[in-house]
Amino acid sequence: IKEEIERLHDQLKAAEAKEAERIGRIAVKAGLGDLDIDEAKLSDVFAEIAGRFQAGSEKRRQAAPKPARPAEGDA
Repeated sequence: IKEEIERLHDQLKAAEAKEAERIGRIAVKAGLGDLDIDEAKLSDVFAEIAGRFQAGSEKRRQAAPKPARPAEGDA
């Protein structure tokens, strides 16, 4: 069972990395890479966008963790 859990965990990490790359490419194409915006603000905007598409699903919105904000001075 432990091996199966580890295999599934690895699959999840790979899927998350693939999705992060996809979203990153879209963000760069949209010009977000050229903006001088701190990570906390950008994270808030992404959360707002996600909320727009999850409006009909309160359960999904509650399950999605809010991105961690960097400590003051890290941005």
